[in-house]
Amino acid sequence: MSMKRINKLLFILFAFIINLLVVKADSEKNLVNIYLFHSDTCPHCKEEIKFLDSIKDDYDNIKIYMYEIGNSDNVKLLDEVAKLYDTNVSGTPFTIIGDKYFKGFSYEGYHDRFVAAIDYYSDYPYKDRTGEYIGNIELPSYQFDDNDKTDIDVDQYIEEKTNRKVTIFGKEISLKNMTLPIISIIIGLVDGFNPCAMWVLLFLISMLIGMKDKKRMITIGFTFLFTSALVYLLFMIAWLNAATLLLTINWVRLIIGLIALVGAVINLSSYVKHRKDNGCDVIDDKKRSKIFDKIKRFTHEKNFALALIGAMALAISVNIVELACSAGLPVMFIEILSMNHPSILEKIVYISLYMIAFLLDDLIVFIVAMSTMELTGFSTKYGKLSKLIGGLLLLGIGILLIFKPEWLMFNF
Repeated sequence: MSMKRINKLLFILFAFIINLLVVKADSEKNLVNIYLFHSDTCPHCKEEIKFLDSIKDDYDNIKIYMYEIGNSDNVKLLDEVAKLYDTNVSGTPFTIIGDKYFKGFSYEGYHDRFVAAIDYYSDYPYKDRTGEYIGNIELPSYQFDDNDKTDIDVDQYIEEKTNRKVTIFGKEISLKNMTLPIISIIIGLVDGFNPCAMWVLLFLISMLIGMKDKKRMITIGFTFLFTSALVYLLFMIAWLNAATLLLTINWVRLIIGLIALVGAVINLSSYVKHRKDNGCDVIDDKKRSKIFDKIKRFTHEKNFALALIGAMALAISVNIVELACSAGLPVMFIEILSMNHPSILEKIVYISLYMIAFLLDDLIVFIVAMSTMELTGFSTKYGKLSKLIGGLLLLGIGILLIFKPEWLMFNF
């Protein structure tokens, strides 16, 4: 036998051994059960089913179980499974991968997270609570028991796998952790530079400066400011709860993107054509006069409690108007936040950063006025500049929501 032939046989034998090792390694992967509760009338359920079908061939260790909630038994099962995970389910799809549940689906937002969850449970033991409850389900061969400890939990693993990083001065920094705080502060600042609320604050300050009781002045002023912030905060929390589910629907995300574009057009056209000194297009002269009268009444109210109630009522009404004047900036911020699936702690941090930035300009104006007993305000350029920056922000966010939503999740 020639040397050339021997070498060829050795190469074939080597390739065969390598193939056996690969097959053996794959066979040692833990079984990952995926449970999908879906509806035949749900478009994002169909999108997820299409995605799961596309990855079947990539994994020989996954099994997919589907439960259509048009069946009353499956509706009951969904409620019972949700209780296992101590959560509420208000819509479909509801997916469990291994022992991790996911609400909703969009390819851009969930593709990487689903793959990361499958990879995690392929390598780490887990307790298949859903499979155990349903019964007649093949359970993972490598199950978690009380003595098992893993170096990393599933949430941490998913975060590390899906979080893009950049290197700055030789140190890796999470792109998401770096970008979301910056976005929170920038949009909050632009939203805070809102002429519809600023002219009210300036008139309120002019009324307060005429008082002799400085403690009363400061209390009424801060009551107005922090009630304003509370109204905004409640609105953002309410929208965050809705957006978490709604953004999984493609056409809802498209509509919100179009709303952002409309808001951009309104702001930019206002910047070009705006002629009013106060910078607010939403409130006409008649409504403005009524607000002035309200401010005069409660600032001159002898009963301190009634004066505070008046300041709170004014803040509530003005901030409802301010939401219209902002033309969607807080809504767009919440959209970006919810698309990135932050933890509860991260939600608190990012919304807090937004609110601090939002209040900053008002606080500076008020504190300076109370310290110097002089009214410090902003010119017409102030209001027009906020329109320009807000319009450009909404334009960029709207375009990304429609054409490149994954960029808002930093999946470049």
